[in-house]
Amino acid sequence: MNYYLAQVNIRRLLASIDDPSIAEFVNQLDEMNQLAEDSPGFIWRMQDGDNSSVHATVYDDPLLKMNLSVWRSIKDLKSYAYRSDHLKVLKDRGKWFAKMNEPHLALWWFPIGDPMPDAAEAKKRLNYLKQHGPSIRAFTFRKIFEASLQ
Repeated sequence: MNYYLAQVNIRRLLASIDDPSIAEFVNQLDEMNQLAEDSPGFIWRMQDGDNSSVHATVYDDPLLKMNLSVWRSIKDLKSYAYRSDHLKVLKDRGKWFAKMNEPHLALWWFPIGDPMPDAAEAKKRLNYLKQHGPSIRAFTFRKIFEASLQ
């Protein structure tokens, strides 16, 4: 069986999305989303009506934002995250987001042909990681589980 890699990360904004202190981040969203979509191995990403997911309300806390995407491989996702112009945004995240003291990134494999993951599934994976640590069900870049372990 072949699998896709799902990725979720959450972050808490330091201010509301329309606050001028967050404008630099917001102004880069379209470019970063397009960069992801144009990257090798990109399959899909969760979007709201503004071609992003930053306006979606996934949590009761309106400052807590979710990014959910699907990739062909860990290598493809890492290349986008750490070897493209996305890296600068990643390095600057402290300007716009609070430090998280719990898991904020989870990765998992799911069979090609299954529906794309939704926010509810992503929350379950993050919660599982928080409660049980890394496993084939939910893992991080620090401890990767290959799809062949499914």
